[in-house]
Amino acid sequence: MRAHVEKRRELVHPDGTRVEKGQLPDTGWQVAMAELGMGAERAAALTTQLINWLHPEAVFFIGVAGSLKDDVGIGDVVVGTQVYEIHGGKQTPEGFLVRPKALPGSHALEQAARSAVRDMPDVRAHFMPIATGDVVLADAESEIAAFIRRSYNDAGAIEMEGSGALQAAHLNGRLNALVIRGISDHANADKHKADASGSQERAAQQAARVTVAVLRKQQPREGSSNSEEGPHPGRAGGGITYGGDHIDFRGGTFHGPVTGKTDRPGQGDDGGR
Repeated sequence: MRAHVEKRRELVHPDGTRVEKGQLPDTGWQVAMAELGMGAERAAALTTQLINWLHPEAVFFIGVAGSLKDDVGIGDVVVGTQVYEIHGGKQTPEGFLVRPKALPGSHALEQAARSAVRDMPDVRAHFMPIATGDVVLADAESEIAAFIRRSYNDAGAIEMEGSGALQAAHLNGRLNALVIRGISDHANADKHKADASGSQERAAQQAARVTVAVLRKQQPREGSSNSEEGPHPGRAGGGITYGGDHIDFRGGTFHGPVTGKTDRPGQGDDGGR
């Protein structure tokens, strides 16, 4: 993604999380990029932190994944129509009973992705579910692989973070969010050979290209904190709300005096300030 974003500068959260923020050329988007590490729980916690800090209009979780389908090849891109948490369930004497949790991707962003990839003949994109699990799958004949085929047979890729990012976006403002993954291996015993060939770098590049194409299709809302015409970059993306006898500049910054007036009985013209 860094190759697509100009005028980058590093921002540091008080708790130490670092992002690079810059401009996507010829668009209204300000893009903040963070490298969050492995695991859905970590992704959920840090995505929540970033949302509350940066107030984004949309969240993308991009990177690489292993293919779960013969027709989803290395270098292809899978756009997650939904993301499965594959470890949810109950162990009983009769076996493991699956309790599926499926988190949908944003309809608006998915539609923008479908439109964008039509103009990208060198990208082979698939729109299908993605499985998230706390496991690096490198054995197509393993018990966990058989479990995924049996219980989540329409999933096209497996990765480790997407469900956490989507859950954070849903619970923190119901933000538009989408998981986009480039395929770097076939989740089998040849994974190390694929990785050694440079497949991860190529897959990441393809995922980033699709993400940028989506952003070019789906422009930011006018006046949003992500728009060039929106609030000052130093301000959060909140607005002004009026409640009773007070004015709340929640999520925003105001420089200068504020004078208000209340009509409460027993208070004069200067009663509310």
